[in-house]
Amino acid sequence: MIAVVYSGSRNADWKLSEKGIIVCDIKTPGINPFLNDGKAITALLSKNNLLITHAEDIKRIYFFGAGASSKGRQQVVADAFASFFKNAKISIDHDLKASALATCGDQPAIVGILGSGSNAAYFDGKKVKENNYGMGYILADEGSSNWLGRNLLRDYFTGTMPKEFEAIFVERYKPDRKLILEKIYKQASPVLFLSSYNDFLIEHFDQLYVKQLIERGLTLYFESFIIPLTNKYPGLPLHFTGPVADGFQQTLNKIAVKYNLTISSVIKRPIYNILNYYTNKN
Repeated sequence: MIAVVYSGSRNADWKLSEKGIIVCDIKTPGINPFLNDGKAITALLSKNNLLITHAEDIKRIYFFGAGASSKGRQQVVADAFASFFKNAKISIDHDLKASALATCGDQPAIVGILGSGSNAAYFDGKKVKENNYGMGYILADEGSSNWLGRNLLRDYFTGTMPKEFEAIFVERYKPDRKLILEKIYKQASPVLFLSSYNDFLIEHFDQLYVKQLIERGLTLYFESFIIPLTNKYPGLPLHFTGPVADGFQQTLNKIAVKYNLTISSVIKRPIYNILNYYTNKN
């Protein structure tokens, strides 16, 4: 049995497969070695009954996750997994590699992620080339659901949100300034809280304020991540994964056209394509 795992900071998708047939589909909280240490990862695994049931049957694990960009952080996940999945060979890689395999397989391309975080890179068909874009949810993440949540709350608390949309926002969330600031500054993993507003924004995309917020975030994302890459590696296909990319494809395509770029594909959840990739390899 093989397990393929794709994790953002908010959620992790698991597919357990035997001879090309999916045995079970599991969703757990996100596993990000930048936010979770080995003890926390092991505790997370130990709380899932399906993982406990199949732990000894899994012989190969392919994990791709946000935050797993360095050897040190990859080792944190590998050690935690090795203590839980006793019989498995374990491969740990960055979520950008998963996006590349899911969208372009073994072909060179520029790949981007727009989910709870944001990132992009050049993929040469084998490896994702290192860059300086992955600076996390405070210094970067333009256009991500984390960025959108931050700016949504900032606009509300500074009184710059249009009154019509403010009424919709207040009716839905009844925001309490003290409680929200506590969730952001005192609780662990504030990116999970900030990202939780993404479905609300998708639901209300017909509102002008939301359209403008999304366009502002995705424009910053293109200017910060995509344009430098397309200038350095011109003529390559452009692929995206993640719920923000999927939920706001219309705006994503609009901005790409503005910069004379064409998007080849957008996939919300790359895990099915990754599973097919490794099923065919094994």
